[in-house]
Amino acid sequence: MIEWVVEGDTLYVTDADNAELAVEGDEFDIEDSDVDIPRAVDDTLVVTTNELRFPHAVVYAFSLGLEDQYELDPSGEPLSLSPGEYVVDVDTDIKAYLRFSGGATIEKTDDYEEIIVSFPTRTRVVLGVRCRHEFPAGTITVPDRPSAMADAITHMTASHKTNGPDRSYPTLRGHPSLLEHGDVLDIPDCISADVPDNGPELIVPPDYESLFVTAPLAYYLQTTVRTTDDELGNRPGSAPDGPRLRLPDRGIDEPLSTMPDLERDVERLLRKTLFLDCLVRNAGPYGTNLSELSLLKALDLDAETLYNATPQDRLATYLDVPFAAIKHRLPDWHLSTYVKPTYDSIETLPFLLDRMSMIYTPRTSKLEGRELVERSLEDFYRGPGSDSPDETDPLSNSGRATGQVASVDIVKPELRTGRTHGWLAEDVPIDVFKSAPEAYHNRLDFLERASDSTSICVVLNDPEMAGEHDHVADIYRQRSEEVSIDVTVEESLETAALARVFESDHDFVHYIGHCETDGLCCPDGTLSASSLDHCNVQTFFLNACGSFYEGKKLIEKGSVAGAVTFTKVLNDHAIKVGSTFAKLLVHGFSIERAMGLARRRIMMGKDYAVVGDGTHSLTQGKSRLPTTATLEELDGDGDERQYLLTFDCYSTRVTGSYYFPHTETNEYAYLCGNESSFTLSETELATMLKETEASVIYDGDLYWSKELWSRFDR
Repeated sequence: MIEWVVEGDTLYVTDADNAELAVEGDEFDIEDSDVDIPRAVDDTLVVTTNELRFPHAVVYAFSLGLEDQYELDPSGEPLSLSPGEYVVDVDTDIKAYLRFSGGATIEKTDDYEEIIVSFPTRTRVVLGVRCRHEFPAGTITVPDRPSAMADAITHMTASHKTNGPDRSYPTLRGHPSLLEHGDVLDIPDCISADVPDNGPELIVPPDYESLFVTAPLAYYLQTTVRTTDDELGNRPGSAPDGPRLRLPDRGIDEPLSTMPDLERDVERLLRKTLFLDCLVRNAGPYGTNLSELSLLKALDLDAETLYNATPQDRLATYLDVPFAAIKHRLPDWHLSTYVKPTYDSIETLPFLLDRMSMIYTPRTSKLEGRELVERSLEDFYRGPGSDSPDETDPLSNSGRATGQVASVDIVKPELRTGRTHGWLAEDVPIDVFKSAPEAYHNRLDFLERASDSTSICVVLNDPEMAGEHDHVADIYRQRSEEVSIDVTVEESLETAALARVFESDHDFVHYIGHCETDGLCCPDGTLSASSLDHCNVQTFFLNACGSFYEGKKLIEKGSVAGAVTFTKVLNDHAIKVGSTFAKLLVHGFSIERAMGLARRRIMMGKDYAVVGDGTHSLTQGKSRLPTTATLEELDGDGDERQYLLTFDCYSTRVTGSYYFPHTETNEYAYLCGNESSFTLSETELATMLKETEASVIYDGDLYWSKELWSRFDR
């Protein structure tokens, strides 16, 4: 769903996920239109103007007559287009395409903050826009039968917008249809009509465990899924075969392992196929100069041939590529979710496939002795003077607990491949976000609420914690100067007033205070989240001791995600985590990633966790893909200091995307999940940090790039 409005000389385009694209024009005229543009778009407008300004982006121009492709030089050199027919691809948070006739100049501003497309005279431009996230198209009713779930998975592939390698772009994979329980399999005609007839088939045993594990592979490959009992026709005495992948047109019948090794086979097949699609797609109209692209030549693969091949022919070629030959170049996988494989869990499947999550069977073990402390220390940002033993002593600082704090029995999960891990099963493990089916449905409810700005409420319910209160309020207010954020500050709220805060339409509530077994502490008693009729707060941070159960209840009552604590936390630690989490959250980081980075500032970071859908983001940052950089000073003999800057750019929401580090010498884009490193002089580093929106790990702590650059500007 795309909406647009014009205010002065600026066109604002928003989608259902609250992403916004601001396009500035020079006395432009705009009208809604259904004029065709040769790209997948959700809406088109006709704009007449001399100039259009976009936020910073990667830009490509395609000549429709000559089939030539041009890229705006990342170093800042303008791109001049001679008169002709063009489509210009502007890769912003809402995908934008321009189609026009004539000449044009495309350039970046000196500060790299904007892209300017200018024309020699007033020109009629077709602007096509496409949102990156969609609502599910319809609902499939599924009875308690594995073969019915197999049919449902087959039909969820209808949300793809292409069956070619371009499906590796997140914008060309729509949200799968929802699943609901029922007595009879019911698939709406509008969904059945869109299921591609690609030919690949996935045959799996008739059990929910195998179906959940193979669902991400089936969804991405757009396969027809059948269970082995259906395949054999339920003949008496016939033993079902193991899982396998079939390509009928090629006569290929590839056996897969049974559980639990099936998890490994699915992981390797999915990672390999998506990766090779990311390379092959560069032969199409959306190509870019990827760092990883040279691997195709080493593998003797022809991108153009594969790009135009049938799905079965292309997949057959991929199957012949040994996993070991590409393993060292594969991007880190972004997300894995551990799901209890039962009929009751099927309603969460569309949301996991939308995020392209691996799905694994949950397994846990007991945490032994000091293992929790040791695992916390392993993640801690270590630097000079950061290893004081006093920080781990609960008597060394004032605590955040007063009365009895709720205890949580934490277990150790058996984690498999993934940078981020979600948990949809029993137990409360460390190192995962503890999700719930309600969280995903709540997210859809919030997407349907139109909102012009992000509403943040900071609640201070203990005057002794005013330090964190003042700091985070300043962070939110500073960010409101760049994006539309309304900040409200409340102090010493009694139970009725605090209940009204959670029942109000806030996008984020940052609670600072105490939490006891009966609920969140107020001057007149405690507020239990279970007493709320409904929670209308989208996201939250309960920065108080032992707030896990209160946060979990807020998810059940209507929230999407929130940050909580497992046990007692020190006040100094809470301030560090709270302020860092606040900064990352309002700059577009997902809740799980923001908390993961923030809690590493303290030694006992494992005391903090996320409940609900940890992949959810509160706002969008200037960069569509939140970035973290690691900075190290190098040993050198020269007069000028040298630094190694390593970028880590990935998101649980845009699997298959790429990023472009804007250094003076870089020519390449990198797939998200693969790091990129650059050796910079002190002057180059200062410029880079000044022009980059990123969290930076340096000297044993976490900084924001715009705050750090001045240290190196000498």
